[in-house]
Amino acid sequence: MNKKQKSANATLHLNERAQALLKALIERYIEDGEPVGSRALAKESGLDLSPATIRNVMSDLEDMGLIMAPHTSAGRIPTDKGYRLFVDSLVTVKPLQDRDVQQVRSQFEGARNSSELLTAASDLLSEVTNMAGVVLMPKRHHSALRQIEFLSLSENRVLAITVTNESEVENRVLHLSRSYTSAELQRVANFLNSEFAGKDISAVRAGIIQQMEKARQDVSEFMRSVVDMAQALFPEKPIQPPAKYFVAGKTNLLGFPELSDTERMRQLFDAFKHKQEMLELLDQCLVAQGMQVFIGRELGRDVLDQCSLVTAPYMIENQVVGVLGVIGPTRMSYDRVIPLVDVTARLLGAALKFNH
Repeated sequence: MNKKQKSANATLHLNERAQALLKALIERYIEDGEPVGSRALAKESGLDLSPATIRNVMSDLEDMGLIMAPHTSAGRIPTDKGYRLFVDSLVTVKPLQDRDVQQVRSQFEGARNSSELLTAASDLLSEVTNMAGVVLMPKRHHSALRQIEFLSLSENRVLAITVTNESEVENRVLHLSRSYTSAELQRVANFLNSEFAGKDISAVRAGIIQQMEKARQDVSEFMRSVVDMAQALFPEKPIQPPAKYFVAGKTNLLGFPELSDTERMRQLFDAFKHKQEMLELLDQCLVAQGMQVFIGRELGRDVLDQCSLVTAPYMIENQVVGVLGVIGPTRMSYDRVIPLVDVTARLLGAALKFNH
């Protein structure tokens, strides 16, 4: 049973009065970060209930693990389980107004390439929510060859300059079976560019092998040169570059008392800096379907146990290529953050497709 099914089942055990009080308590706590007492809850909920009745309902909610009393306070705050039920069943998501959608769209208008678009998305999410915005760079399932150049180095080494996709440049030193003259290198580059420009990198090696099969009876010295360089440049199992992500607004998290503890912030900033944990987390979201909301300990990392992560995948030509989201305290305004993340993901995908 997944977490949404569990929270749906929990909702079935709450009557309308309990649901209304839980919703009111969580919304009040999200707004001001202070434990909510029965008197404040009576006013917030709008229900005509006596303080004693409200206290009884709060006691039931506490027994169910949906709220808790922090320290010696008379008020109550939501637990991760309470937030989960709230997000899955009780929150009223507010669609973005047209002017907000236009603000998101305009953020992408000045971007000149994919990198600037991704940076703009993380900046926007951070600015609008006053939390941290994160964007996982697209994972390239398709890497199209644009151009290859070769420069001769000493001791049978050649510098290969490969341009793929829009303008991604990679320089690699190849260790070959013999030395090559500049003229030979130019001839090989011209051949590869004319035969394979615009094709997927993975198809280059296969294409060369196919051509060799056709010319099996008369494999020229030139084709041996092509194969020598292609085998060095295009291995059978391409090396995957490490994933990258953009993050903006880390310091915004200092503004939330529950996250501003010195040791917690040091660990949180370390997690952003060293990236591996964040990348694993965003990879999880990439594999999952659609919008995802991870709350507190659901994130599986002690340093994030007071945080929530709201993510959405972004797509190019109906294929998921990356994920973006917002990291903030568990008491974030889910009703605002969820639609913002969703719309930003859609518009980023559209902008990347246009920029592709």
